[in-house]
Amino acid sequence: MPNTVDRKMLRSWSEELEALGERLSVHFARSEVRQRANDYLRGLLSEAERKNSWQLAEVAGNSTPYGLQHLLGRANWDADAVRDNLREYVLQHLAGEEESVLVVDETGFIKKGDKSAGVKRQYTGTVGKRENCQVGVFLAYASERGQAFIDRELYLPEEWAEDKERRQRAGVPERVGMRTKPQLAKEMLRRALQAGVKAEWVVADSVYGDSRELGMFLEEREQPYVLALSGKAYVWAGFYQHRVSTLLDVLRKGELQCG
Repeated sequence: MPNTVDRKMLRSWSEELEALGERLSVHFARSEVRQRANDYLRGLLSEAERKNSWQLAEVAGNSTPYGLQHLLGRANWDADAVRDNLREYVLQHLAGEEESVLVVDETGFIKKGDKSAGVKRQYTGTVGKRENCQVGVFLAYASERGQAFIDRELYLPEEWAEDKERRQRAGVPERVGMRTKPQLAKEMLRRALQAGVKAEWVVADSVYGDSRELGMFLEEREQPYVLALSGKAYVWAGFYQHRVSTLLDVLRKGELQCG
């Protein structure tokens, strides 16, 4: 079947985007900031190769990126309130009766300098190696109707958390300290569950499964989950803890002997 988009569908998308902009407008007191927010959303959904302020401004028909930079760096609006509103919007459109999941994962944002909050040389799956980047942890909701992000947290490495001058220059709030990726995931999941988000499963890779903290948190709330484990993790078998890699070796040897 050909992958085509007709005018009716385009009009529907445009109208829905306008409705979303109207929904979020309550969070922006000034009309020009509301317009910049709409421009930003349209730019993110555009075919611009890079989503930096210059290219997004060009998509919006602005001669300079200063308006978008003001929106993201200096304008007075509550990003967490916008997040909560968007989470409600996602659930209204995507919440399903069955087969819904909450997905935790992180991604890296490659950077050249050292001024962006949390930037350092660290591993990122974006390029599959250590690279100078920021790392964000994200929570997504998925059902048979579709999928969308509903929360986010920036990972702040320990050296950043302890450097007062660097924090101040980057505008890192005093309340933000060093938290591991599983701790960030737990915080986002707590917000989602407290807000009434219902999911059959919570899923994540071994970055989150190797830490028992996240699994224990979900068990306390009787929330089913599937968290991957790496070979270096430990699990209980009988009255003893065993390394996963050791158990896998035992299973492999048993299969070879049976074969």
